[in-house]
Amino acid sequence: MKIISSIHALRAQLSGQNRIAFVPTMGNLHEGHLSLMRLARQHGDPVVASIFVNRLQFGPQEDFDTYPRSFEDDVEKLEKEGVYVLFAPHEREMYPQAQEYRIDPPHHLGDMLEGEFRPGFFKGVCTVVLKLFACVQPRVAVFGKKDYQQLMIIRQMCEQFALPVEIVPAQTVRAQDGLALSSRNSGLSEIERAQAPFLYQTLSALKDAIVAGRHDFSDLEKESMAALIAHGWQPDYLSVRRRCDLQPAHVGDASLVVVAAAKLGATRLIDNLEI
Repeated sequence: MKIISSIHALRAQLSGQNRIAFVPTMGNLHEGHLSLMRLARQHGDPVVASIFVNRLQFGPQEDFDTYPRSFEDDVEKLEKEGVYVLFAPHEREMYPQAQEYRIDPPHHLGDMLEGEFRPGFFKGVCTVVLKLFACVQPRVAVFGKKDYQQLMIIRQMCEQFALPVEIVPAQTVRAQDGLALSSRNSGLSEIERAQAPFLYQTLSALKDAIVAGRHDFSDLEKESMAALIAHGWQPDYLSVRRRCDLQPAHVGDASLVVVAAAKLGATRLIDNLEI
């Protein structure tokens, strides 16, 4: 595997490749990330990964400086997966000057749910993803469904800018107890880790209630939020939405998804389940 840190060298290395499958990451890789690499290989060749902790998507009170970084371990994992190129730029390479041009998603999609509780988050995500696409020039790019809203926003950005990149969604990878794998899970204490699967259990119970015929979505959301609070969580949101546009669900809507974000101690976890 070639490790490249400059945009010029990356473009030279990938010159002539027209079936690149790309997986952007912020590092601290786990089995969920590695499953994205395997899925990428099914859709293109060569597989290119990136590791870049993007300051633009972190708020002033968020964990940019303490975000877990494990570069040497990440390199070893990617080599075992047969990744062809790891693009690992320094911040000054990606942003040699202040990034004044930003991609701002539409209000109706970017300022709700995650966007409401993390103002500017999706602007930072879209900006860095567009820049990474310009650097790598992939044919396909793989994004996990765990970040459900992000996946939708990136897909729509590609459509509206007519980018020649197919966005491939990947199913959420979970631990045996149901906890969605996340780089931030490493911030959980031993006691918190034992409690963490309760978020998935809460979403599963809500899904089961809807499948069984309950359509009082507001009451279901309130009951689920109350259950999280009773177990020591600090929920930001838990909401039943339409998959097609992430707008609030109404009776008669098909193809739903329940999305949630909540803090357990100092660690903020997100999860979702399609219904």
